Amino acid sequence: MKRATLRDIAQTLGVTVATVSRALKNYPDISATTKQTVLATAERMHYAPHPLAVKLRQKAYKVVGVVVPDIVHPFFSDVISGIIDVVEALGYHVLLSQSNESYEKEIRVTQMLLATGVDGLLVCLSNETVDVGHLRALQEYDLPVVLFDKINSGLDASTVVTNDFQGAYDAVTHLLDQGYTRVAHIKGPPHPENTRQRFAGYRAALAAYDLPFRPEYVAECHAVSHAEGAAFARQFMALPEPPDALFAVTDSVAIGAMTALREEGRRVPQDMAVIGFSDWAVCQLVEPSISSVAQPGYDIGRRASELLLREIQQLRDEQPLEHHHLVLDATIKVRQSSQRPIVG
Repeated sequence: MKRATLRDIAQTLGVTVATVSRALKNYPDISATTKQTVLATAERMHYAPHPLAVKLRQKAYKVVGVVVPDIVHPFFSDVISGIIDVVEALGYHVLLSQSNESYEKEIRVTQMLLATGVDGLLVCLSNETVDVGHLRALQEYDLPVVLFDKINSGLDASTVVTNDFQGAYDAVTHLLDQGYTRVAHIKGPPHPENTRQRFAGYRAALAAYDLPFRPEYVAECHAVSHAEGAAFARQFMALPEPPDALFAVTDSVAIGAMTALREEGRRVPQDMAVIGFSDWAVCQLVEPSISSVAQPGYDIGRRASELLLREIQQLRDEQPLEHHHLVLDATIKVRQSSQRPIVG
């Protein structure tokens, strides 16, 4: 028989999961009538807290679990540094894992982190993740979860993200202000919210300059890789009217595109301008240097950690969790790859 969850009880009664949880814990802000109804329904549905979760929640390990798609990715390295600086200052330790952009692995590693007794989770979703039921189930065991960078609004949780829409809008506006008019976009997979926001920012900038949206100037990545950037750049160059500028969803994709342009004898930015997103350190080291939208990775890690530690303390104080949604500014770093040469 499938174990009944707090969500099952909440759906049966038409109340929130938080109300059910607080009623079962005899919180004073829940009325006696509601408590009686919840207790009776829980008994009827044979609800029992997960024994492992109960055992672990009774211990104070002072460990924060972190799940990222790729540990060695420059952006996530910055995020992890911000996380570590905050949590270690308060006597916590970090248990780190990666999903390799796999939904199935994300499920496995989050369950593993629960089993190790972490006090809370910081999660950047994989590109494959659409259903967040595995994280919702952890919340029902009073495990706080904070999402960052790639989030899902279907989960009732605190979030910390970059202003991806504005960053993309500003990047494309920069290209248009340089006099480029045929701007292509290599976008990310359809599921992550951040790639959807970047695509929306791209389209909004074109509309603001009264330029038509041209579907042939848009290509969608699956792996968001250097190889895809190169392949799509060649695809664009083969068009009867190739684009004269490119906004790439990440720096890796931008670098791949520039590699293909160089191999095909095209000059950057003379024949095609390029701007990426994230601002890896390598963007300053290559020739030509690469313009990019800088994400505040360290600050994202720091702010996400602060939110999670606050929620952990709220649980210990038997207070209702207060979720917050933070949007941090992105900044354009203009370099050689997107600056139109002055003629004359």
